[in-house]
Amino acid sequence: MYILGYFIMAVARILDVVLVAYMWVVIARAVLSWVNPDPFNPIVRFINNVTEPVLYRIRARLPVTFSGIDFSPIAVLLAIIFLRIFVVNSLLRISATLM
Repeated sequence: MYILGYFIMAVARILDVVLVAYMWVVIARAVLSWVNPDPFNPIVRFINNVTEPVLYRIRARLPVTFSGIDFSPIAVLLAIIFLRIFVVNSLLRISATLM
């Protein structure tokens, strides 16, 4: 059973790294919204392409814009923090019981 425990631990750690990386991409998107970046810059296009599907779904379901300020990145960041605390820690606890 210890192999399954190590597998679940690896999945939890990879998920944690992916969530942290996506959190930083969302933060970069929020910072870029404050300035006027070149829309043809490959980095800006990558950040927009990666974050827009998630932010669009949040904007469609929640009224998160008040007086021109978009609060959808904050909702995404809170969801990422919840997933890191709940899902990743639960997977790590499960893997610890299997080892």
